[in-house]
Amino acid sequence: MEADTPGSDGTRTFALGAPFTIAVTTRSPKADTVEWQIRDAWDIARAAGRVNVGDGVQTFALRCTSSRAGYFAVIASLVHGGQRLPHRGTRPAGIATFGVLPDVSDALPAPTYARQDQHRFGGQGANYLRPGQQCCNGDGYRPLYPLLGLSWANDMRNWYVQEPERPNSFMPGPDTLAPYFRQGDIMRLIQLDGIPGWASPTGAPTHSYAPTSEAAYRSYLSRVGADSAQIRAAYFPHQSSNYYQVTWEPDYDSGLPWRDSDAHFVNLYRATYEAIHASDPHAVVMGPTNASVRENVRWLERLAPLGIGRYLDGVAIHGYYDAGTSPSHPPERLATDRDRAAAANALPASMRALRATMTRLLKPGAKLFVTETGISYDLGTAYGEDYPTHNVLFAQGVLVARTHLIVLGEGADVTYVFYSSDIPESPPGYGLFFDLDHPHGAYGSGSISPKPAAMAVAAMTRIIDGTTTLGYLHDTPPGVYGYAFQRLNGGKVITALWSHDNAHWNATQGFSAQYATPYTLQVDGNGTSGQVTVFDVMGNACALPYTNGRIALALSESPIYVVSTHASVMKANVTAPAGYVAQ
Repeated sequence: MEADTPGSDGTRTFALGAPFTIAVTTRSPKADTVEWQIRDAWDIARAAGRVNVGDGVQTFALRCTSSRAGYFAVIASLVHGGQRLPHRGTRPAGIATFGVLPDVSDALPAPTYARQDQHRFGGQGANYLRPGQQCCNGDGYRPLYPLLGLSWANDMRNWYVQEPERPNSFMPGPDTLAPYFRQGDIMRLIQLDGIPGWASPTGAPTHSYAPTSEAAYRSYLSRVGADSAQIRAAYFPHQSSNYYQVTWEPDYDSGLPWRDSDAHFVNLYRATYEAIHASDPHAVVMGPTNASVRENVRWLERLAPLGIGRYLDGVAIHGYYDAGTSPSHPPERLATDRDRAAAANALPASMRALRATMTRLLKPGAKLFVTETGISYDLGTAYGEDYPTHNVLFAQGVLVARTHLIVLGEGADVTYVFYSSDIPESPPGYGLFFDLDHPHGAYGSGSISPKPAAMAVAAMTRIIDGTTTLGYLHDTPPGVYGYAFQRLNGGKVITALWSHDNAHWNATQGFSAQYATPYTLQVDGNGTSGQVTVFDVMGNACALPYTNGRIALALSESPIYVVSTHASVMKANVTAPAGYVAQ
């Protein structure tokens, strides 16, 4: 058996309310009956039926439209023969998946951006979905990134990439920009990490040591700065700054560890800062980009006496928070731990510690970019015929949304999702999409289908992009999490809320989609009544009433978004991130 959704743009996603087709092909030795269902991210059947088929190769089409947005799985089997849909790539047997994109414009019209870099979502990963393209020729960001609502990607201006053999071979100019950036709708995070072998004390390309010639390093970076200034003027005229990331996971136990001295590390940042700013008046130099939020705090505090803060316009980090960021290790797992030291490592607490450190060490208004955070499957698991399960996919999807809502709600300006589709890494499953061509995943796959995580991201970006952060709800009971945002230009307030309880969230008993906590949210003044729009994690809207300015909610592990209009009411009930300045 096979099932697919022909006619998409390669993403296997469709607009809300638009017609689409599910094609089912059978190869049966005798006549049989196909029993089919379409189930959503909560494993609720949304459509079902039976179709009689003859022997041999038979194809029938289900002509569909959907009034609901989100992730959907087609489940089909032969009643008598017993065959089910096969395992394909990293997608388990028994399902074929597609997505329906949300439309939130009735409640949240598209925001107006004064500056392009007010967009808050970026990504890692490329997929070559257009006909005739393959990895890595062509445009791996479209149609995927605009569909997901991602406006940032990495641009490699690393010295070892641009001048691998000799100095002074990189010449600045707008023509150095890769064609896929020239549309100007996906902005660049300019990567500077790593040095070429000819400038390395080891004789090989390295991320671990300072270059042997600071003069050569400065010369290269001054050309990169000039290059970026020209590119910004030509292709990104509405972007206020160019953003540079100096190092990449220099953690001592990482794949790119810093093995040189702290003094040389800070001097690397000094040279970078001075050389880039000399040729790019709109530069924002950022680092240190350690792997976990807490490790960034440790490095900044350790390097503070050496003056690291003088050479940072902002902080770039990777947003990992636990020994594996996976369904069994949600970002709130440690928040209620009785050990205060352990509780301090929960993602919300780690972000607050980082913001406090930034406020002490950096100038006011310093940027915070979280340039990688992904949710994998659990440690010790593997892609397979029957893995991941539906419950694991649900858990990954809601954790992706919660993790990025936390980092934005705790004061990040920009957050990057990781990774676009499944990759051959351990633990497995970081992808927002299944890779349909490679059983262990691959970089740059040309055939993908969505997981719940992809559609949760598509909803989150449509709802939260174009906002500034108001802060986290204070005085919430244990296990309740809430973050308020406001649309640009004094627009509507969006409050993201959910609950988490470790007792209802584990791989043994399951990651609960039903567990709920009652909570009352103030959305208006005392004595008032009305209604607000509430979106689920997939972007489906409903109208709910409130009385005495408050709405009664049942919060689950799946985030919801409450849209209200009274910013002053919400500001009185939140705590803003330390030192946060709206973009």
